[in-house]
Amino acid sequence: MEFVKEIWEFIQNQVLGMQWLRELIGNGLAVAGLDLSSRAGGSILFFLYDLIKIAILLCLLIFVISYIQSYFPPERSKKILGRFHGSGANMVAALLGTVTPFCSCSSIPLFMGFTSAGLPLGVTFSFLISSPMVDLGSLVLLMSIFGGKVAVVYVVLGIIVAVLGGTIIEKLHMEKYVEEFIRNASGIEIDAPKLTKKDRLLYAKTQVETTFRKVFPYILVGVGIGAVIHNWISEQWIEKILGNDNPFGVILAVLVGVPMYADIFGTIPVAEALLSKGAQLGTILSFMMAVTTLSLPSMIMLRKAVKPKLLAAFATICTTGIVMVGYLFNLFQSVFL
Repeated sequence: MEFVKEIWEFIQNQVLGMQWLRELIGNGLAVAGLDLSSRAGGSILFFLYDLIKIAILLCLLIFVISYIQSYFPPERSKKILGRFHGSGANMVAALLGTVTPFCSCSSIPLFMGFTSAGLPLGVTFSFLISSPMVDLGSLVLLMSIFGGKVAVVYVVLGIIVAVLGGTIIEKLHMEKYVEEFIRNASGIEIDAPKLTKKDRLLYAKTQVETTFRKVFPYILVGVGIGAVIHNWISEQWIEKILGNDNPFGVILAVLVGVPMYADIFGTIPVAEALLSKGAQLGTILSFMMAVTTLSLPSMIMLRKAVKPKLLAAFATICTTGIVMVGYLFNLFQSVFL
């Protein structure tokens, strides 16, 4: 058992956490004459280490996930979802969301396509909630920062929020609040193309290039903000605003996250810095969920597909679920960290 624990710690620290990279960059900066104990030196180390680590993991993850995703084009996903009914369909939709695009604005066109194809509204909303909030990439990156327990529980709770959210929307019978151009769209049956292994590898490579170009600016901003928080903002200030002394920290984190737009890869370095400064775990995870699921740009985009009443129901359900997840993690933080 001890051997297994050592192997896991090695994977956690050296493979996912890339502590060897931190030491390598730190030694290089020290040789260059930079004082790593200073604020400027610490910020540069944090920035370079997190930027390179996330970029490496991101490219590997996009490649693997895109290869898996090549087996689930929209046509095939629609057929898979059409075989299930009730809560089982919501669960399958949430799980399919974990192998699809990395941000809500990429997921909304698929949501519109599924809805136009006649899939139940609750099922398509389970997909819409799950897709940006949880995916295989976020699982691995969260493990590299927060550890395996936090990552797994985050993904599980995210899927639960997606399933429950879709189920509630289904029970409310809000189909009439979908815009008419989507409800009246006629679905066209298109057979999913049969891809060779070479085609799938080429598709994965293309996805790495296009997705990395799209998300890298957010990673750059996120790592930059994380470096500032990590080395220039006092722990006392963070603890006062987002620590256990503020019972409204989770709600504040959600309100701050909504106007922002980024994917989970851009929020992780910010979350890492906040955690090191004393912010509560649940508060941080609520912030990440709010940014990825309820960002203002994605709400504006979704408004083109649904009417205000359905949009308000979606936002209310997601916000309630995210806040509950935040307080749950805060309550049991000692178990996870």
